[in-house]
Amino acid sequence: MIREPGKSPYLSAGIVASVAAISGLLFGFDTAVINGALVFLRSQFTLTNLLTEIAASSLLFGCLIGAAVAGSSSDRLGRRKSLIGAALLFGISALTSALAQNLLQFCLSRLAGGLAIGIASTLTPVYISEIAPHHRRGQLVSLNQLAVVIGILVAFFTNWQLSALGNESWRWMFAVAIIPAVGFLIGLLFIPESPRWLIARKCRGDGYEVLRMILGEDDASTDLVAIEAAIAEENAAPSELLAPAMRMRTFVALSLAVLQQITGINTVLYYGSVLFTQHFQDGSARSAIGANVAIGAVNLLCTSVAMLLIDRWGRRSLLLTSSGGMAISLAILSLGLRSSSIGPSMVFASVLLYVAFFAVGLGPVVWVYIAEIFPMRLRGRATSLATTALWTACLAVTLTFLSIVQALGAPAAFLLYAGVSLLTFFFVWKWVPETRERSLEEIQRVWEKQQ
Repeated sequence: MIREPGKSPYLSAGIVASVAAISGLLFGFDTAVINGALVFLRSQFTLTNLLTEIAASSLLFGCLIGAAVAGSSSDRLGRRKSLIGAALLFGISALTSALAQNLLQFCLSRLAGGLAIGIASTLTPVYISEIAPHHRRGQLVSLNQLAVVIGILVAFFTNWQLSALGNESWRWMFAVAIIPAVGFLIGLLFIPESPRWLIARKCRGDGYEVLRMILGEDDASTDLVAIEAAIAEENAAPSELLAPAMRMRTFVALSLAVLQQITGINTVLYYGSVLFTQHFQDGSARSAIGANVAIGAVNLLCTSVAMLLIDRWGRRSLLLTSSGGMAISLAILSLGLRSSSIGPSMVFASVLLYVAFFAVGLGPVVWVYIAEIFPMRLRGRATSLATTALWTACLAVTLTFLSIVQALGAPAAFLLYAGVSLLTFFFVWKWVPETRERSLEEIQRVWEKQQ
């Protein structure tokens, strides 16, 4: 457990949040590493398009299960112990994926990694928000999203470097994740349990001690009273999400989570190398994998920009800019794949533009918005429900993309996603009110007027 932080009572909060955010790095790495590995896996295991979709989607089945059990697991065992379980699963998945001798072994190994991601993606933001001082909560929680895009970039870069090892390089691509998984596990052994969970479990003294170490003596007592008051209010039934006062909010939250995925972003993040090798005639597997490094860098840069703009431009403005820009970028990509007069550089530029628009809005803003529009007593359940909807949509896209490309062709497939992006633009325009510079209480009043 972190010891007395000394002169700066906030130092330990940053350390604790950074340790927890390693799960975000593993999340990003594990979801993106398949991109480069698929080029070699298809050859190694002689995969058809359907089997390739199964290989890419096996992780997502685990994500669904992990997200579903995360809430009950963390309520029973605690946030920290549940994350320790996720760290073990991350390491086991990395090792067994690298050693897999057939598609079944590989899919089972990736399923274990998906369980870890489902647990971590649900619990890490919750844990950080419960451990952070209130005036730094947004900054510290955002570390997790930043870690996710860093993990994606690391996966793309290591894939590119390791691809030089030849047909067996995919094994090393997965094995690399053992290093951060071990680091995550070790780090978790030295950070405290969530004070909020401890207080909710009647361990008031232990919860206060954690608050004291992170906040200092003066603020710990104040936060203790606030936490106890909030816990006393959390007696809402799950069915309240469908009550008349919450029905529209639930509809908007689930719709945003699903639209975030069915606009097709993971077709690029999961299948980018396969697409580049198929549609760029002069591109080798290594150069196709290398192109993903640029995609990961743009993703990281624009996510950082979104973190700077979200409280200046507002949630609604970023979502409209993002979805509109994605629709235009995908239309250009579709045209480029259809027309021989448009060179590969323009096609690749449209992919980068598409990723940039996603990262500056629809990627990070959706989760901030969902967390803001629900009252505290329902926020956890609403986020869990939205996470499950997201992974379901992600699974559907990943399981069908190559089949859609085979049936309709790549230009038509991306034009379809452009249409969904345009639909997202109009959905945000009609149904998503701005929440910038409003307190949580003011946001609740805005939504009450929407009923």
